[in-house]
Amino acid sequence: MSDTSHRPDTMGLPMVTPPDPVALAAEEAWIADVETRGPVARTIAYLGRGGPGYLQSALTLGGGSASASLLAGAAFGYQLMWVPVVGMVIGVIMLSAVAHQTLSTGMRPFEAMRRHAGPVFAYGWAIGALLSSVVWHFSQYSLASAVVVDIGDALEQQWTRPAAGAVILVWSIITSQMFGSQSRAGRVFDHLLKALIWMIVACFGLVVIQTGGPDWSAMWSGLTSFTVPEDRGDVSGLALVIGGLAAAVVVNMVFLYPYTLLARGWGRAHRRLARIDLVAGMLVPYVLATGLMIVATANTVHAAGTFSGTGFGPLEASATLAELLGATWGRLIFNVGVLGMVLTTITMHMVCAGFATSEMLGWTHGSTKARLAMLLPTPGVLGCVYWSDLSVWVAVPTSIISGFMLPLAYLGFLKLQRSAAYLGDDRPTGVRGLAWLGGMVLATLVIVVFLGWYLVTKGPGFLDQLLGGAA
Repeated sequence: MSDTSHRPDTMGLPMVTPPDPVALAAEEAWIADVETRGPVARTIAYLGRGGPGYLQSALTLGGGSASASLLAGAAFGYQLMWVPVVGMVIGVIMLSAVAHQTLSTGMRPFEAMRRHAGPVFAYGWAIGALLSSVVWHFSQYSLASAVVVDIGDALEQQWTRPAAGAVILVWSIITSQMFGSQSRAGRVFDHLLKALIWMIVACFGLVVIQTGGPDWSAMWSGLTSFTVPEDRGDVSGLALVIGGLAAAVVVNMVFLYPYTLLARGWGRAHRRLARIDLVAGMLVPYVLATGLMIVATANTVHAAGTFSGTGFGPLEASATLAELLGATWGRLIFNVGVLGMVLTTITMHMVCAGFATSEMLGWTHGSTKARLAMLLPTPGVLGCVYWSDLSVWVAVPTSIISGFMLPLAYLGFLKLQRSAAYLGDDRPTGVRGLAWLGGMVLATLVIVVFLGWYLVTKGPGFLDQLLGGAA
């Protein structure tokens, strides 16, 4: 018989309106059968049944991770290969704890945080998720429109950035509203995201093959040395480390994840499946995509000694790689990969904004108000034209605020992990519980230490830039 004692709170959540009890019972019976198999057979079975992990890949593989990875490879070669791996391992540790908490209790995460960790943690988490989803929309549109124009140029077609932005806006509204539908459109959305994520990996894989493939010795050194390189010209090695760590797991991603679990009707029986899905659907695609981007620019720009400074970004990488891969197909393959990253992130920003707003205001998910809340980030389309003017006085404070909201959220989940009132008998105990808690503490400390290090060493320059931009 299906265990309904911890049935998740899916009231009002899209994708499950209401959950189909027959389908859920059948899925739980399948999981019970899979759990009797050996570790390898069980893992293989679960790899074909995931989903929420891919939604996190769609959110985190965006303009920030693309820019940080391409710049890291161009400036420092293979030295920063370790950064996306560490950043994503930190994310898996924390999101595994979030999944355990959410699926064990079935309680909505914002309410759980507010009640058992405190309103400061709950509202700081939600506001940080909303703020970052809205503000970072501008830079995503800026990059997406520029890439579309570059694709048009490669095909000898004339596109303007405002026209490209308008098309992307229509795409994002349609795909975000598809999220959570029980209809065929909802299933199409799910499959579309998975296809786009693996298309991104395939595109950058082709680019690396054409650049001669990776230098395996240098790659191993970059993965294991944990080097923070000295600044190179105007490029800060420490800033790239923090940017790479921050791009891997962001506060809006941490907010959205547990709701995607509840929205699928997942419960206690799905806890192991959720952990495997995080590795297969989030960690593996992210590490592959970002690692391949680092290798691509390390093999070309860094190896040739042509790196010119912080002005280097995705478009500059496209132009450089076109010389090696071909003026048309080289640019197309690279740009399609970048565009896929940015489009998925734009969509998930909108979904996250809707969730965060609805949870704080008590709106029913799937209602008209909740769907309108998904449109809060849409002014970001102005980034197609104005991002260079907005970036200083909008991006800098948002980076600082959102950066510190992430460890605040982590501290909240640490409190929840130790809360007997919240988890009851599901609170991890013994050696396993201590190891898990230690991993969460270490993950939090890594983020806090690097943020503190950066503010101490670079803070005055940041403040001068901020004040100058605001003036």
